[in-house]
Parts: sequence; C-alpha cells; structure tokens
Amino acid sequence: MVDYARTMREFRLDVPARYNWAFDTFDTWARDPAKLALLWVSSDGQPRRFTFAELSERSRRFANVLAGIGVAPGERIFIMLPRVWQWWEIVLGCIRARVVSMPGTTLMTPKDIQYRLAISDASVVITDEENASKVDQVLGECPAVKRRIVLGRATAGWDEYERLVARASATLSHPGNASDDPMMIYFTSGTTGFPKMVLHSHASYPIGHVITGKFWLDNTPEDLHWTISDTGWAQAAWTCLFGPWNMGAALFVWDARGKRFEAAAALEMFARYPITTFFAPPTAYRMFVQESLAKYRFPTLRHCLGAGEAVNPEVIEAWREGTGHHIYEGYGQTETVLLAATFPATPWKPGSMGPASPGHELAIVDDDGNEISRGTEGDLAVRVRPARPVGMFQEYWRNPEATAKCHRGDWYVTGDRASMDDDGYLWFVGRADDVINSASYRIGPFEVESALVEHAAVAEAAVIGKPDALRGEIVKAFVVLAPGHFASEALASELQEHVKAVTAPYKYPREIEFVTDLPKTISGKIRRTELRDMERRRARSPR
Repeated sequence: MVDYARTMREFRLDVPARYNWAFDTFDTWARDPAKLALLWVSSDGQPRRFTFAELSERSRRFANVLAGIGVAPGERIFIMLPRVWQWWEIVLGCIRARVVSMPGTTLMTPKDIQYRLAISDASVVITDEENASKVDQVLGECPAVKRRIVLGRATAGWDEYERLVARASATLSHPGNASDDPMMIYFTSGTTGFPKMVLHSHASYPIGHVITGKFWLDNTPEDLHWTISDTGWAQAAWTCLFGPWNMGAALFVWDARGKRFEAAAALEMFARYPITTFFAPPTAYRMFVQESLAKYRFPTLRHCLGAGEAVNPEVIEAWREGTGHHIYEGYGQTETVLLAATFPATPWKPGSMGPASPGHELAIVDDDGNEISRGTEGDLAVRVRPARPVGMFQEYWRNPEATAKCHRGDWYVTGDRASMDDDGYLWFVGRADDVINSASYRIGPFEVESALVEHAAVAEAAVIGKPDALRGEIVKAFVVLAPGHFASEALASELQEHVKAVTAPYKYPREIEFVTDLPKTISGKIRRTELRDMERRRARSPR
C-alpha cells in the first residue's frame, strides 16, 4: 500500500457464492511443485521443509481420513497441539472436508478441555502423546466424542495419526461448499461467563485475512514470515496461516515447546534462517530490547509487527535502534480480521493504534449507537450495516444473547473503549469489559474466580488485571476468606497452586490480596472497575 486514502476508497473484497480456501487459494500456490510453504524447526533445532504441493497432498489424505471414520461436514474437531508441522495440514484437511476445526492451546487443563468438548459437541479430538491423558480424564463427560487421534504412539482407544494418513487416498474433489458455511471456531474469554464460541465461515477468516496479509504483514510470494504464537490462539490463524499463505509467503515455525521463552535464542534465529517479516507479541519485544541487540544479526529482516496489546513507544524506538526496523502495530479481535493498524503508508503517531484498515469503517459510538465527536471517549465499533465486512465472525455459536448484545444499531461494538482524532487515528483507552490481557493471553476473570471459590478457604473472589511493566497486566485476585481461615503467605501460595491445577496455569493469580469485603453494585455484582482504579492509584502513588 502506497496511498492509504486511495486504498481506503477503492479496495474491495469479492466473495464468491461457493468457496473453499484450501482448494481455491492454497492449491493455486501448490501448482509450483517446488514452492516452499513451511520451514519448520524442531525443538532440538532440526529443520524440515514442506512445499505447498506436499501439504496439499497430505491434507487431502487427512480430509479422506475424516470421511473414512464417519465425520460429516459441519461436525466439530478439537485440535490441541503444540507448534508441530502437522497442525497446518490438519487445519487444511478440515477445511477441505468441510469439518469445523477448533484449535486450542496445550496449556489447558482437563477442566478447560471438558468444557470445550461438551459445549461444542465435538466428535473428534486430535492431540499429542503428552496431552492425551488430559482428554482421557474427561472423556466420560463428553458423550459426543467418537474418535480420538494422537500424534505419536497410540494407546488404548486412540488412533495413530500417521498410520491413518498413510493409508488414506490423496484423491479428493472440490466439495463445492457455500462460502458462508461454518469453518472454524475459536473460544474467547469473557467476564461474566465461560468462554464463548466465535464462529467463522469459509469466507470470513480466509478471504478477510487478505487485508491482514496484504496491507499489514506486507507479505509477498518471496517472503519467509515468522509469527511467535501458540497454535491455540487466533493470532496463529491471523499471521501464521491465512494472512501469509493468502499472499504466497512461506511460514517459518520454531517449535520451542517445553521451554520458557528465551529472547536470546529467538534472536539467534534471524541469522540462521532467511526470515524477512516477523510478528511477535509486545511482551516478546519488551524482552528482546532488554538484550544487547547490537550483537545479533538481522540480514534479511525487512518488516516487523506487533499486536495483542499496545507496544510502548520506548520499546518501538529501542527495537528500531537495535535492528533498523519499526514495529507496525495491529488491532483486531478473534471475532474480526485486522481492523486498524499503523501502516508504512501512514504517519506514525506514538501511542495510537493507527487508522482503520481497508474494508472497514470504524467509529466511536455512544450507548445508543450514535457516532460521537472526535476526541471523545466512547465504544469502538465497526459498521456492519448496510454492508457487513467480509472478515466479521458469523455469531457466538449457541449463544444468541451474546451475539445480539455486541450489536448496536448499524454497528458491531468491540467492547473496547477508545477515541478517534481528526485524522481518523484511534487511541485506545481500555476495555469496556473486564478481560485481562497478560503477555497477550486474554484471561476471563470469571474462570479464575470460579477456580478460587472451589477452594474451601475462599468465600468470595474478584479478579482483575494489575498494570505490569513486562506483561502489560498480571492477574491479581482479591480474596475474602471463609470463616475459620486466616490470611498467610502459605495460603496465598496454596491458592495459586490450586488455580493452576483447576484451570490453565497461565491464568493463575500472580498476586493475591486478602480483604474483608468486595465492592459491589446495588444488585450485588462485583465492581471490578473500582478494584482496577484502586490498583492504578497505587501504581501512581510514591512508595
């Protein structure tokens, strides 16, 4: 994009009535039998190369596996895998078979898995040896599951993935599915309940992420793009699947599972492999700039990106000083594709999320859905009437109340508070809901609070995000103890370990404060906003 204003006026996405991304887009790149699609590096540093043609052939086999075991179009498959190369061919195979894939992170506990399998009526689970036992623990509560597939050695009740694929045919015809048929579900955290199912169609993410790949990632067929993201997060679909592959770029994937993120080891990858474009969450960039960047080499790097939370201008400047490259920020949600960004073709305003992305009209609206004046804080919204942007999700599946609640007149309301200046640049204020954003992990307080109150010592709990220099926010819990229990460091540690055991470990409260009561509304709802304001005041006050 050279001329932002002209692109905003003229850019359009065409959506055919019938469309299957794996056949109609991915396979166009597979016509060149030598074109690289994926450069995957194992956790022990061994690289493997996969062409578009190879992944096309293997994903067709997997699609036939699904048909052969009786999985019908529209059924749900839960995929819980680390950054193994098979994840990409499995998702491609699901698209070909018209089966709805549901990626999930391996950080989940059995309780998290049980909720997702049960509420979605998933019929198939795919995971690896390390995580299979977690599925087995909850299988009795998930009657819809009819097949379990494991990467690695199969145990009783499990099918071995490689054996299934090896026996399957690679011959498969285009299914002729409608572009608005369901394709993918991601679970997103909420503040007043358990995670919602965000349903995307065969058009919304696949075609909508042309915007992401073309205008923000700036990918071309000559690029090797690296995204640091777990396969269970929507960011993987954004910048490690649809965005780059729409543009014919190859993916670089480092399977660094089982390790804490090591900034130094990650920085060494730029000299070892010809990475040209790069996405990382802000937490990673904050860790990168704490290293001595001058001792690392970036011989092929040309374009860098960040999203998930704001990147501090100081971090952007330090990264640019150390590498010679700016960090272009993007804004969007699991429910959308790229909504706004700082683009090379637009002036950088430090602290701003940038202007709207092509294909979208954004506004700040009031409680009635009316646009409000520039510079005034309100609800950030996307126009969906009379024309709905291609990249918008279809609905919160099986939750019509939540779907209706996020629409206000002609607008989809993001749940984020912001203002817009006279140039159309967006300035983030905060979340209208209470979702915590810690190191780019979105954590619903309800899930953590529910885990805490399961402990006998806890009468009530309220969970908020506390400002943190490294992670953006950390999970902090305010706990009212049950009679007969007394505050202590030992009890705080016990509660932290309890939460880690009940829900995904990354959700545990890094800080616990014992209180005698919690601020509440007249109707008895906890006022988390009051607790957040208190923490902000504490952070500002001198020690």
